[in-house]
Amino acid sequence: MRMIPILTAALLWVAPANANPDFWVNEWPNTDFEKTSVENWVEILSGGPPKDGIPAITGPSFIAVADEIRLQPREPVITLEIQGEVPRAYPIRYLTWHEIVNDVVGDLPVAVTFCPLCNSGITFDRRVQGQVLEFGVSGKLRNSDMVMYDRQTESWWQQAIGTGIVGELNGVELETLPSWMEGWEAFSTRNPDGLVMDQPAFARQYGANPYVQYDSSFKPFLYSGEQPPHDIPALARVVRVEDRAWPLTRLSQEGEVSEAGVVISWEEGQASALDSRRIAAGKEVGNVRVRDANGADVAHDVMFAFAFHAFWPEGTWMLAN
Repeated sequence: MRMIPILTAALLWVAPANANPDFWVNEWPNTDFEKTSVENWVEILSGGPPKDGIPAITGPSFIAVADEIRLQPREPVITLEIQGEVPRAYPIRYLTWHEIVNDVVGDLPVAVTFCPLCNSGITFDRRVQGQVLEFGVSGKLRNSDMVMYDRQTESWWQQAIGTGIVGELNGVELETLPSWMEGWEAFSTRNPDGLVMDQPAFARQYGANPYVQYDSSFKPFLYSGEQPPHDIPALARVVRVEDRAWPLTRLSQEGEVSEAGVVISWEEGQASALDSRRIAAGKEVGNVRVRDANGADVAHDVMFAFAFHAFWPEGTWMLAN
């Protein structure tokens, strides 16, 4: 597996001092490290880039679906369809390099997030305790998952679970909004009058995957936790709904399952963002939708199996009968 130099260099940052929160105080003087739910500080490592070294986007620009000429049919986007608002697509070709987009849809402030190392794409409501937070990328990883921070209190947040883990807002949970990853063709066909995030004004190799063949590797980056049970590969994708996980391999074979109060469907049409150098040419992973019994979209995540096991160690694995 070929990794970009920044990830290789990140290994040099790992040190025993990481086991002590005092290691981070100089870098984060405004963070209250006395308030934390982290019991084992060795879990938090530098991923290489410093605070804001991966620049989050705030106030993105959008263009009409009909005007988009860069995206290929199977390129993944995160779709956000809020009732009464024009549907929006956030291309993974941009989120790969920025990881967080702070946006406002109608009157709703949202954070659209993507952690490449966990394949975790989640959208959050940014309103917390009467204030609107703006999120940035801390440069830290915990169980290989992005640690976000908010610019208002500089509390740290675990992206996979949407919960404050260090600082003034420790223990606070963000509301997760229904959104999903799908291929550009699926979004644009369903929403010909929709909007798509425009290319940010940064010098990045948009459309390229810096984590070539990552989802074919055997070991996650900077992860030393337990491996998933049931002989499920660490980097196999699972569909997580709350504390349950359905292996994507099962869903791709069955097409649709109706269990535990949700209906999960799978169909072809989405390229992996973590396979080939060119995202659009990635191997097929398919489009997943999760709905309740009434057909309403349900908040979920399509993440790697190791990350589900790390953050939901007592979670339920929904295996084929």
